Amino acid sequence: MHVGNLFDKAAPPSDGERFEPLLALQNLVIERIVSSSKVAQSEYVQSQHEWVALLQGSAQLVVAGETVTLRSGDYLFLPAGTPHTVQSVSEGAVWLAIHLHEQATDISSPGRTSEA
Repeated sequence: MHVGNLFDKAAPPSDGERFEPLLALQNLVIERIVSSSKVAQSEYVQSQHEWVALLQGSAQLVVAGETVTLRSGDYLFLPAGTPHTVQSVSEGAVWLAIHLHEQATDISSPGRTSEA
């Protein structure tokens, strides 16, 4: 058994976002994302479904051409193939993302980082 805390060691990176896999089981991946306020405005179009909750902070996204504002406690479902871009995010925002892949996935490189 492993007990963790989503807010432990949650200092933001100097730029971009830090993606930390917490659990990978068959076609399900759960990860914590910690954001700096300096994120590159890159459009993502993922092959998997994603449910994301903003646990701490605030963010503004563009999802399929629509502006969405999130505050602590808000969540959002992004069906596979939905274009989305993080326009702005507060320093130290903490997200919980749940990815549902079509097939089992390999997350053999934990701690991926996206930097501006």
